[in-house]
Amino acid sequence: MLTTRRSLLSLVATGTMLGALSAHAEDPTRTDRIVGSADAKTTVIECFSLTCSHCAAFAKETLPQVKTELIATGKIRYQFLDFPLNGLDFIAFQVTRYMPTERYMPFVEALLATQDRWAFARGINPTEELWKMAALAGMSRTTFDKAVADTALKTWIAEQQDVASKRWKVDSTPTFIVNGAVHAGQMSFDAFRKLIPES
Repeated sequence: MLTTRRSLLSLVATGTMLGALSAHAEDPTRTDRIVGSADAKTTVIECFSLTCSHCAAFAKETLPQVKTELIATGKIRYQFLDFPLNGLDFIAFQVTRYMPTERYMPFVEALLATQDRWAFARGINPTEELWKMAALAGMSRTTFDKAVADTALKTWIAEQQDVASKRWKVDSTPTFIVNGAVHAGQMSFDAFRKLIPES
């Protein structure tokens, strides 16, 4: 599917309807990426990789229903936790974290939907393909280059990943932590829904 600036910006608009992502004035690149009501009784943390085909399948097949039936209705708060599996993942996560917070979720979804273009296509420069995606989402080349060169952010992402690995024994993606309980693997909406306690 061809991704255009217009389609990416429409995704941005959809993302903003679900609630603002958390933000701290000190350094927005380090804030938790969360959608949903702060009053939700259930918190779901998804440990995911931008180059994981199972994460991409979950984002395409299950996440839309999660957003409409569980997030938008206030049943769950949903947090994205960067869990890079390779060097390209680190670069991609660094770029996503330089997006304005309201564009983070739709940009992540766009990257997951186009893995075959920027992550797995033969004979390409993956970083340059990432740049094309970031440009479509409104990022300047200066900001993109700054994100890619941000080794302190890369270290921070690795530290957060290490904490998740040790705390919840996460060793694959996607892994979902639901109110502290760990569930690994891609799943249908019906299977995911069963993880959420009834209110």
